[in-house]
Parts: sequence; structure tokens; C-alpha cells
Amino acid sequence: MYPNWILQRANLTPNRIGLTFEGKRWTFEEIKEISFERAKQLAALGIEKGSRVAILGENDSNTIFVMYGCMHLQCEMVILNRKLSQSELAYQIDDAQVTNVLVNDNDLALIPENVNFLLFSEIENSGCEPIEISKEWTVDQTVSIMYTSGTTGFPKGVRQTVENHQSNALASVLNIGLSEKDVWLCAVPLFHISGFSILVRSLLYGNEVKLYRKFDSESIAKDIAYGRITHISLVAVMLERILHVLEQHEMKASPSFKLILAGGGPVPIDYLRRAEERGMKVLQTYGMTETSSQTATLPAEDALRKIGSAGKPLFFNQIKILGAEGPYQEGEICIRGPHVTPGYVGRFENKPSTEDGWLHTGDIGYLDEEGYLYVVDRRSDLIISGGENIYPAEVENVLMGHPAVKEAGVCGVEDATWGQVPVAFVVLKQAVSTDEIIDYCHVHLAKYKVPKQVHIVDSLPRNASNKLMRRKLKELLP
Repeated sequence: MYPNWILQRANLTPNRIGLTFEGKRWTFEEIKEISFERAKQLAALGIEKGSRVAILGENDSNTIFVMYGCMHLQCEMVILNRKLSQSELAYQIDDAQVTNVLVNDNDLALIPENVNFLLFSEIENSGCEPIEISKEWTVDQTVSIMYTSGTTGFPKGVRQTVENHQSNALASVLNIGLSEKDVWLCAVPLFHISGFSILVRSLLYGNEVKLYRKFDSESIAKDIAYGRITHISLVAVMLERILHVLEQHEMKASPSFKLILAGGGPVPIDYLRRAEERGMKVLQTYGMTETSSQTATLPAEDALRKIGSAGKPLFFNQIKILGAEGPYQEGEICIRGPHVTPGYVGRFENKPSTEDGWLHTGDIGYLDEEGYLYVVDRRSDLIISGGENIYPAEVENVLMGHPAVKEAGVCGVEDATWGQVPVAFVVLKQAVSTDEIIDYCHVHLAKYKVPKQVHIVDSLPRNASNKLMRRKLKELLP
């Protein structure tokens, strides 16, 4: 058993600031009181203890308090990606079999039809029902469920338990250290594991979270330069924009600023050097939804010595390369540790998350002679665009839903801003314009998944087994 994180933190450091958002500040005691009230309001509206609910909300304090209210009720929270299309959200809501969707008022237009939902304003204006809040949680209690795209084209609902989140947070703090004055800026989405893990770390560490509604390079650069924050999580494209502002204004990071935790793919060497010139340490990480964020992290002092590496596994974690008998031998990256998900929900509920205790990531990589991990290929065909994962199979499924499309293949091409963007190749069965196909994708896919270009071709490259060879699609580019 572990203590209820919210109650325990408020008991330990009640008067310490735990959250800052748009000029407002809340102590951990105030966070406890508000979240306790939300729990009683949710109960009054019929949300039962231990039930499974979905949450759809932007980065704001209201979303956090509703999440914490659900955590008091020990609900399994399906945290929905608000960038998805209505059809994508409908799939996840149906697959997870949630009782209700709790919706930030600003996101009402995103909700699919025929879904039971409660607006945040309804919750906040509701009466309260007396409830008993559990002071302890079990290690295997599911806290959150996040959907990650799969190679089959069907997203998988990944369980993240108390033990998963707690192990990850503890391994991280053993790596980076802790001070009661730490302030972690959160400008990544709360519906991503990178964002939600910042909240978990705050409750466990007792540090302040400075929440941004959306990424703002000008304001964040000033926060870094003027000593308002000590940590920030971001992806490479965000780092470049912050660097640009700092360079433009000839500013450097404050001596109190500690580090940048960079995920979502490798950070270009040029960015690392520019960050060093601005007095910023960049710690590159490797992780995924199935590992509740970080699995390996490269120390800042090794950033230039081990360029391209994702570092070594954090304290409780293990990494092995399947089939490798020595350094530099490539193979599938496998992960073991208490941070690895125990399984999935919905259509993949009966699919084991591990084999012999190891999570098979599908990523290809190798370890050097010092044990540093290098990721060669992110899940084979995976496209990483601005830190967002895009699986070609998912986009191809949508493309082939168009009545004029016979076959479809999708791959990623390099992009100066986003790292990669998706490009599609289609074989037609009747005439249609590429603009019409792109418009169709906008209806069924999140904006970042929509192909930036669609090329009409006579045939797609396939092997002897008639399997699509996505790596050869780029050869079809004009």
C-alpha cells in the first residue's frame, strides 16, 4: 500500500506552493481542499468510486483539479488527446467503455455524438455528496489510461498504475536531484505522459508546477533567463524556438535554472551546442507511454561526448538488446522494470504487455561498450513529428476508407520545423484530387497526422509476400 499522494503531500508541506497558472497560486493544502470538493461533487453527479471515466481538457487548473478529484475517487482516468478528431476520440471512448466523459467547457465542440458527458462547469457548480477518501492506494491500482497508436493501426489503451508512476518519478529524482525550491514548467500537454508525469512528480517531490495553457517561446525564454523556473520538459522543436528567442535577445539561462528534459526523439547536435552557449543543460530521454515516461536519460555532461545517445537506464530500470551478444550489435530494445505497464484495456485487454517480464518496444537500437543506449529506428516505421507519434498504418487505414483510394502507403520525410512530417502515396480506383483526399483526412485524423503531401502513383513497393515496403516509398518522390 502507498499513501494517497494528494493527502500525503498536503500533510507534509501544506503551505508550499504546488501550482501556478496565469497569475494564480495554490498551496498543496489548497490543492487538497479543492480536489476533495471536486471528488464530492463528482460523487453527487453519479461518478462512482473505482469507475472508469474519460477526461478531455486543455492545460488549465480546472483540468488538474478534476483529475485530482478523480484520483481521490480512485477512478481509472482515460486521459484523452484533445488534438484528435471526433472519430478518433469516439473509438477510444467506446474501446475503454467509460461511464462518462468529463469535459472542459472550452472543449465541448470536440466531443463525439451520443456520448455521456459532464462539463467542468456542471461539476464545479454541483452540490456535494459526503464520501470517504481512501488514505492509501494499492500498488496495482490503475491511475491513468493513455492511448498510443499501434502498428496494427488500432490505438491501444495503456494502463499506468500507482507503482508505474511512482517508480518512474523516484528513478527520475535519483538521477536529477531535488530541491524544495524547484519549479517545473509544464507547457507540454497534460494528456501526454510527459505532461501528466510532471503532476505526479510534483505530488511526490513537493515541487511547484508552473502550468502554461500552451507553448509560448517568448514567455518561457524569459522564465528561464529571469530565474522563475528550474526545470522544463519539451521536445526538440520547442527547444529550438526557445533558443531562437534567447539568442535574439542575447539572454542566457539564470544560474538557478537546472535542466531541460528532452523527449520525443533525438535532439540535433546544433541545438545541444546552442543550448550550452545559453547556459542550459539538456538531458535527452528515451521512454514511451508503456513506461510512464522515462526509461533512459542521458546526463547533461555526456550530451556532446555521447551525441545521439538516449543515455543509460534509470535506477530501477533495465534495458537489453534482443539477440545482441556484444556492444554495437543492433536489435529490438527490450525494457524491464516496475515502471512498465501491466497491460492494456479494450480490444487489447488480453494482449500481454511483456514476454518473460520484458516489454518488447519494437524499437531498434544498440548499446555501446559503456552501456549507453542508441535508438536506431523508432518502432520501424514510426514518424515523430514535433514530439507526436504517428503510425503510418493508422493514417493508411483512414486513406483507404476514401471511396476513390485502392491502396495507400505513408512514410515520414524530414522537415526543418517538425523533424518529420507524414507523406502519403495512393493508388486510385477512380479519379479524385489530392486536395479532396487531404480534406477527407482532416475529418478523420488529428491535424498533425494529416499527410502534408499526397502523391498519386501507379503501384506501391511490395516484397515477395506482398507486404508494403514503407522504407522504399521515398524513392517514389518526384
